[in-house]
Amino acid sequence: MSQFIRKSKTSSGATSIQIITKTGRVVTGTDHIGSARNPTELEFLLALAKKRMNPGQLELDLFEDQSSDIFLEEAYSELLYDVLADLCHRLGLGILADETFMQLVIARIIEPTSKLDTIRVLDELGVDAPSNSAIHRCLRRIIDDDYREQVSSCLLESASAHSLTLLLYDVTTLYFEVQKEDEYRRSGLSKERRLEPQITVGLLCGRDGFPLEVQSFEGNRAEVKTIVEVLNSFRVRYGPGKITVTADAAMLSSENINVLEAMGYHYIIGSRLSKTPYEVEEYRADKNQELTDGQIFESSMMVNTGQGRRAKRRVIYQYRAKRAALDLSNIEKTLAKAISMVEGNAPYKRNRFFKAEGTHKSINYELVEDAKRRAGIKGYVTDLNVPAQEVIDAYHQLFEVERSFRMSKSDLRARPIFHHTRDSIEAHLTIVLTALALARRVQKASSLSIRKFVQKLAVVRTGVISVNGSRHVLQPRVSVEVAEILDRLGSR
Repeated sequence: MSQFIRKSKTSSGATSIQIITKTGRVVTGTDHIGSARNPTELEFLLALAKKRMNPGQLELDLFEDQSSDIFLEEAYSELLYDVLADLCHRLGLGILADETFMQLVIARIIEPTSKLDTIRVLDELGVDAPSNSAIHRCLRRIIDDDYREQVSSCLLESASAHSLTLLLYDVTTLYFEVQKEDEYRRSGLSKERRLEPQITVGLLCGRDGFPLEVQSFEGNRAEVKTIVEVLNSFRVRYGPGKITVTADAAMLSSENINVLEAMGYHYIIGSRLSKTPYEVEEYRADKNQELTDGQIFESSMMVNTGQGRRAKRRVIYQYRAKRAALDLSNIEKTLAKAISMVEGNAPYKRNRFFKAEGTHKSINYELVEDAKRRAGIKGYVTDLNVPAQEVIDAYHQLFEVERSFRMSKSDLRARPIFHHTRDSIEAHLTIVLTALALARRVQKASSLSIRKFVQKLAVVRTGVISVNGSRHVLQPRVSVEVAEILDRLGSR
């Protein structure tokens, strides 16, 4: 009979330590010692395995009594929690004096799950987790004490002055797996192409994607009718200032622009093109040549500002070859579907190139050609008197708010699956807003995605061992890589 220690990787990335007993070539016993997630745990479990193989002969420098009964009672990611808690306080969220709220925020970053399962997540972090009833009392406090207002004020104070010179606004939708609508969860135009009832969520960010405001609306609320409410809330906190608001074409309306001007805000808003801009057609006719990548045209548009008055507003157009290739590809796909409908090979669906007059079906080729001529051209409406390329570059910062939405939906799982009342949903969104701000701050400082950050710090685990019934805490060994991350975060 022989014995040896086997180390093997588990599916979770841990290292499993086992004592294997063999008689000849046949395995006759397997004694599982434990799973290590960092070098400190691995070293300890190997020493424990040697002690079991050779009772009384353990050479372990931790304790003088080599025959002690030593057990690993627990291990937890204390460092990860402490770093995130420190960043929460640096964001000013300590003014809420609500430890349960901070725990829910941190748990959503580490492992977004149901409120009940959050207790398990917090237990694994080595903190005193709240009970299920305590969590629900916290959700009630979030609404009753208007945490959203306080959190938004903290985020505004912690945002950089440069970030606040350009505000980015966009909306998304979050659906619910319910059959019946109510006054809040309504069927509408879904960003995820879902048919279930949904809510609409508007997010206001600084130019770096750092979140400042979030508001939810009825699921059938048009995007264009959300921006003013969110900006009004921001203005109450921030006051007047030299700020440019950027939003996509879904927010473009004369009424919205009038409100922005009345607030004293500058604006850059995407413009939908219903036809090829006159300046572009004129250039093609005069020059008799194709547009070049990055080519810019300037124009103006007359709009009704109310009370019978009209105003001229600046419009910038830019042609991009990459955008044109994508537009032309989509046009060909839409045309192919329309042709299939005309030929009777596909059921009738809404299609901009399909034309039906009584029983006669045809393709509107004039519309196809017009769409092809507009391919690659994007419009921007603004009141800024700055170079056109500067306006375009500022508009493209909208990808930052889109990135924040992707983070909230994927990394933070913002969809409120387990919430059914509006108050509960709003409380959940307040937690997600706070977690998103914390995650963006971590990403900016560490240059790591929030997932990578959690993975790298979660394996630095504090251990608790029992020696003859006496508990001892073993501090983890921090690698050079983790130490550099902590230095970038200012957490050492």
